[in-house]
Amino acid sequence: MFRKMFVQNPQTRLFRPGLALKCLSVFVGMPLAAVPAMAQQTAVLQGLNKITARVSTIEAPIDQAVRFGTLDITVKRCSKRPPEETPESTAYLEIRERRSGERSVDLFAGWMFASSPAVSSMEHPVYDVWVIDCKKASSSD
Repeated sequence: MFRKMFVQNPQTRLFRPGLALKCLSVFVGMPLAAVPAMAQQTAVLQGLNKITARVSTIEAPIDQAVRFGTLDITVKRCSKRPPEETPESTAYLEIRERRSGERSVDLFAGWMFASSPAVSSMEHPVYDVWVIDCKKASSSD
């Protein structure tokens, strides 16, 4: 049970807070319904078109595909550390390229880190995408 808390997918070992809350509720005796629901979040990304040298800010709600050029970007998860810790925003992205008249091609699926964009980057001849921040969808910051 504890192993599942720390394994997001076979290639990465990352903390899964949803499962951690379930495990914690079992040990503390608090019913799971008393655990507050996580607010809907939006990932703030930046995209670079290397041909035009134009940088665009992209706000991508969780589990909704957002179009950037020929790319479809879907954010599956976005998390941000609390202010008292070292600043870091991470997002799990799935990026596909869709061109008219062709089948879509999966380009990237994995975690991107705002503090280290080169650690896990998407390789594409025309576009670059990187994570800037995670924020609540209703917030104005």
